[in-house]
Amino acid sequence: MRSGVVTPTTGPVRAWLGRVRIAVAALALGTTLTGCGAINRVPTLEERAKSSWSEVQNQYQRRADLIPNLVETVKGYAQQEKDVLIGVTEARAKASSVKVDASTVSDPQKFEEFQDAQNQLSGALGRLLVTVERYPELKSNQNFLALQSQLEGTENRIAVARRDYIGAVQDYNTEVRTIPGRWIAAWFYPEAKPMETFTATPNSERPPNVKF
Repeated sequence: MRSGVVTPTTGPVRAWLGRVRIAVAALALGTTLTGCGAINRVPTLEERAKSSWSEVQNQYQRRADLIPNLVETVKGYAQQEKDVLIGVTEARAKASSVKVDASTVSDPQKFEEFQDAQNQLSGALGRLLVTVERYPELKSNQNFLALQSQLEGTENRIAVARRDYIGAVQDYNTEVRTIPGRWIAAWFYPEAKPMETFTATPNSERPPNVKF
């Protein structure tokens, strides 16, 4: 066979060799990334953010669980505050009906709906606690004082949980939006999407003051 003559199999062979080279390069890259831990960083940060979100939900649920007893206690001393009591009950029902689990925190619309519902409940709770000022006997009731202490502790836990979640999401979002994390996510974790985080609300830098 003379040099330079292309046989019918030359084209397919070259294509096959090209695929082999790509596969070998991908394997070498994957091995390198695995060795340095980079390939695992995206799912690690994602799981950390999801875990932080679970704690946010846990603390909001803790607050929701306190509200029925709080409303009943206030009602026993201030039945005339009907509108305020109804407002808290309705806001709690709405907040409890809006669910954003770890699989949907990348949905801006659902996340905003969740945050708005919780903010409305915070506002309703604030109005309820203000009315307590008009009822000295209620302010000194032991059951109310215990609920007040638990609510204050829960508001602090919510603030901490939100802060931790925001930090975890910032780390994860930075990873999937910058190189090489962006490439790794595209190659190995195409389902990885940026997550939503809380937007600032008035006085959000500190938990609500529920002391009297």
